[in-house]
Amino acid sequence: MLHRGKSRVDRRRVFYIPGYDPYPPRRYRELYRAESAKQAGISDYRIEMKPLRGETGWMVRSDMEGGRTVSRVEVLVWHDLVQSSMSGGIWATYLALIRTVWIYLSTGAFRRLSWLAKGPVIAALYPIVMLLGQFLLALLGAGVVASLAGFVTLRASELAMGLAGRAPIGWVAAIVSAAVFWGVFLPVFVAAMRWFKSKDDKTFAYYLMQDYAYTASERGAYPAEIEARLHEFRHRIEAALRDPDVDEVLVVGHSSGAQLAVSVVADIVRLNRVPERGAVLSLLTLGQVIPMVSFLPKARRLRGDLRLLSMAETITWLDVSAPGDGCSFALSDPVAVTGVAPAKGQQWPLIISAAFSKTLAPETLKAMRWRFFRLHFQYLCAFDRPGDYDYFRITAGPQTLAQRFRGRRPSASRIDVPASRFTSTMHSVVR
Repeated sequence: MLHRGKSRVDRRRVFYIPGYDPYPPRRYRELYRAESAKQAGISDYRIEMKPLRGETGWMVRSDMEGGRTVSRVEVLVWHDLVQSSMSGGIWATYLALIRTVWIYLSTGAFRRLSWLAKGPVIAALYPIVMLLGQFLLALLGAGVVASLAGFVTLRASELAMGLAGRAPIGWVAAIVSAAVFWGVFLPVFVAAMRWFKSKDDKTFAYYLMQDYAYTASERGAYPAEIEARLHEFRHRIEAALRDPDVDEVLVVGHSSGAQLAVSVVADIVRLNRVPERGAVLSLLTLGQVIPMVSFLPKARRLRGDLRLLSMAETITWLDVSAPGDGCSFALSDPVAVTGVAPAKGQQWPLIISAAFSKTLAPETLKAMRWRFFRLHFQYLCAFDRPGDYDYFRITAGPQTLAQRFRGRRPSASRIDVPASRFTSTMHSVVR
């Protein structure tokens, strides 16, 4: 319920937490600018955007649904941590591949994740297969080139000695040939591996592998630098909740940013920092991949956060995904499938589908057929035939998340069968 007896949102603060992305926040600012204008034209409402000083936020003024609303959108950045985690180079990535595969296989997490959805499991296998394929191709290519060079050297030395009237010395020729082979093989192999990595802006194999490796680096626990960043995020969100002029504080987590959004909101709820008479706190998770973390053995912190929020009275939590998004655990209730849902009293999240097959025109779907990353970002973009999910109405419109989805039933295709082997939780001590 809105404070001070108000029936609509005049001012809102939006905190957006991106997924594992090395690019700075201006990427999301420009995406919001372009797609909000497109959606406004389709849906016949007005929306204006103004960048704020710096690179992390922007102001949005809207005129829709009979109300005028001002929203301040801020990106909670952790791209610097992503950049740091991606700085290891080629061989560090292959070592991370071995370690990550071992963690998911030895814990049984991979097998159990495959029960939920094939799409994200295939997405997880893709960088492994691609990187191993690149390694074998580089190995084979370098071997062929080096063998040819060694053969030519051997024959040339035999010919030269024959012209000189001398019998070829077998062991000398073999040593020379081997030296040429390795002298060619190693540079060609390294050059091929570097070439493959230089094309990662098209294949995304290194990027995805580093994403999964970072997720599994602490076997489900958050790395220390992430915990520190969550601490910073919490203080910024709490400051917005204390602002008497703000009607709603909306935390949005996309992709692997969804679990970070869950944890930071859980900390706020755990500390009772949601004011009784003030801004309402809402949580929106989009294209979430929470089971990739919550199914790991040391994800006790995240599992506890999921359980806490599932029963929270002071928030509204909406989870949006789509079967057409092969990079997310579409329509999976992250609380239930992790096995931490309470026996009774679960309220959240409300699981709904963005239904790409209905909300996007056939020509749009055709154009994005093989653009899996673009589909994974569709939640932040305009829809040709918007249904009840409209990112720009939610982030800039005059209704709170609770008002907008009051009475909405969860998707009939929701997956809520427990699948995780690990269900222990930990009540974090936050300061």
